[in-house]
Amino acid sequence: MNQILLYIGSSLLFIWGIAHLYPTKSIVIGFGEISPDNKRIIKMEWIIEGLTHIFISVLVFSITIIDPAHLISRTVYWLSFIMLNTLALVSLLTGFRIRFLPFRLCPVVLATSSFLILLGGNLLA
Repeated sequence: MNQILLYIGSSLLFIWGIAHLYPTKSIVIGFGEISPDNKRIIKMEWIIEGLTHIFISVLVFSITIIDPAHLISRTVYWLSFIMLNTLALVSLLTGFRIRFLPFRLCPVVLATSSFLILLGGNLLA
């Protein structure tokens, strides 16, 4: 059951990472007439966030396949939990104030993924 929680948490995070990459162009366009540098910064930030989600998900998924009970695995689970909750907090303090639903969902998805990883990694024991 624990591995299932880890796989669900990492899969949810992977899908959310893809969901960040897919609309990047339209998000940049949605900002209207801004400088080319600002467009590049927004594009860079959306891509970086999506790739960060994907990286953490692939890392958790991979280490779970190899040996979920190993000390290194547990360390990866803890670090992933901390990073995802840090990202969730940043999203909560910034994007959650925006009326666009995906921005409001971000902290929920990140926190949910992190707690699934926490529970699946038996990190509460």
